[in-house]
Amino acid sequence: MAVKTLSFFEKLRRTLIGAPIHTARAHHEKLSPLLGLPVFSSDALSSVAYATEAILLILILKGREALSLQFPITIAICVLIVIITISYTQTIYAYPKGGGSYIVASDNLGTTPGLIAGAALMIDYILTVAVSISAGVAAFVSAYPDFHPYLVEASIVLVIIVAWMNLRGVRESGAVFAVPTYGFIVGVMAMLAISMWKVHVLGMPVGAQEVLSDKAGKEASFLLIFIALRSFAAGCTALTGIEAVSDGVQSFKEPAAKNARIVLLRMTGLLLVMFIGIGYLSQHLPKLLLYTNKNPEYRTLTSQIASFAFGPGSIGFLYVQFATMAILVLAANTAFADFPRVASFLARDGFLPRPFARQGDRLVFHNGIIVLGLAAAALVWIFQGELDRLLPLYAIGVFTAFTLSQAGMVAHWRKLKTPGWQRSMAINIIGTVLTGAVAIVILATKFFEGAWIAAVLIGLVFGLFKAVKVRYLAMAKQLAMDDAPMKLASKHTSLLLMPRVHKGIVKALNYAKTVDPNCIAMHVTLDERTLPQVRRDWDRYGLGVPLVILNSPFRSLIRPVLDYVDELREQDPDQMLTVIVAEAVSSKWYQRLLQENVAAQLKIALAQRRNVAVTSVRYFLD
Repeated sequence: MAVKTLSFFEKLRRTLIGAPIHTARAHHEKLSPLLGLPVFSSDALSSVAYATEAILLILILKGREALSLQFPITIAICVLIVIITISYTQTIYAYPKGGGSYIVASDNLGTTPGLIAGAALMIDYILTVAVSISAGVAAFVSAYPDFHPYLVEASIVLVIIVAWMNLRGVRESGAVFAVPTYGFIVGVMAMLAISMWKVHVLGMPVGAQEVLSDKAGKEASFLLIFIALRSFAAGCTALTGIEAVSDGVQSFKEPAAKNARIVLLRMTGLLLVMFIGIGYLSQHLPKLLLYTNKNPEYRTLTSQIASFAFGPGSIGFLYVQFATMAILVLAANTAFADFPRVASFLARDGFLPRPFARQGDRLVFHNGIIVLGLAAAALVWIFQGELDRLLPLYAIGVFTAFTLSQAGMVAHWRKLKTPGWQRSMAINIIGTVLTGAVAIVILATKFFEGAWIAAVLIGLVFGLFKAVKVRYLAMAKQLAMDDAPMKLASKHTSLLLMPRVHKGIVKALNYAKTVDPNCIAMHVTLDERTLPQVRRDWDRYGLGVPLVILNSPFRSLIRPVLDYVDELREQDPDQMLTVIVAEAVSSKWYQRLLQENVAAQLKIALAQRRNVAVTSVRYFLD
């Protein structure tokens, strides 16, 4: 068997992305619970790095006294996490091939709710990447404030890196992301343990905390219940990423549903411990800084707890900061794992362009990964990588999807009535009510902060789904076979474009004579002085094929060909025309820069003309 020679671009692509993976090896790319946790849980686990701080930054608007509500709000959010987790364990077993919000809502509630869920999920995943990456860079800036001017550039570079890792394939990305994820868990657990020891063994009187904030009391006249609801809505960013496991059941090794459930439960347990621990310690720090990103200290809450536990600038402090940065950056991987899969489901059903449903040669949905990366990078650039500007857009999408998924499961149990369906349905009813209420609270309290932007984006994506479906239905209707007699072309005419006589043209001429003995050659005269020699050469090598001279007073190669084709079409609209072009192929990519790609130009120019085809006859140059 001959060894295939790879082009320069193919070699470069394999270096960056990796060699193609055979379809038969798809089952080897499945994930165990050990690797599945970092791939699907990094988003949810990393949210502890900013969720508590988001709660506090809203409560401080009422005044320092309102900060005491932070821990009860944290506990309320934890109860919500437990309920949603129980609900999704049921979804995993009910939909072992993947039961994200789009599929569950579509199957049980209908197309429109399913599309709303799909649109909400896709916007949420884009925001997940933007928020996670920006939060990761913020963690780094907390340790090195001098890097703040490079916030946007650093965030966009990291988006590109995570997208690149996912283009390499599921298993490789899982192995790479395992170390940072487990490193973050170890670092945070050590930070919490040492901080608890300092608080309860060394002792710090409750109420002796010094609070510094440039936001304190800015909205002191607002009702406390309104501020509390806003802070609850802000803290609900801790729930993002919980659905990811149910979306990606097919990525796990068999038994896939069991392994997915194991990952979901482990993720929830770790999330609860870290979220509660950080929330508790935020009330016991000797000094609590609640600056915005525009303040000179750039201190995140996690960095303050790490400084309290290990000492400012210590190895332990730096470890936690770098581990936090790493998992926040890699939390974007959850979105990169699920956005392409959701897009593939929508494309399969005709609501997105079909290329989104096609797996690349690395067994990943590469088109979805690329689109997600571009959209997230654009969002980071628009909002200048500032976390406090991105967070208000967050969570409305995920809770919309949560609510529709839970409602879909209620309809699922009611329809199937499998053993124990009443208990399962009751759990999902509770989930529907709670997530629906949270979605309303988030939209109402964050609307003017930026939630309206997320709502508009969801509406635009929903409209895109509808438009794509309408177009595909129109295409299918036009292409459907019927019993009407087929109308055949009256005749076929081949037109060979002949700039000058050489071996490549003679090869194209042989092809033209083979497919059409009555073919015609065309020569566009760009220089009158060369015309006599062209005629002599054609008389000698043209095999008796008639030569039509097309004048070009404006020195255009394409326009005269188009005019001649239109003239033939007017003479007989039912005839089939084939324009044949000789095309040189060089062995080196840089040599191709010296060639004029006339075939591509003609294909574009003739694209709107019916019954006209363009054929390239290639000749190869060493």
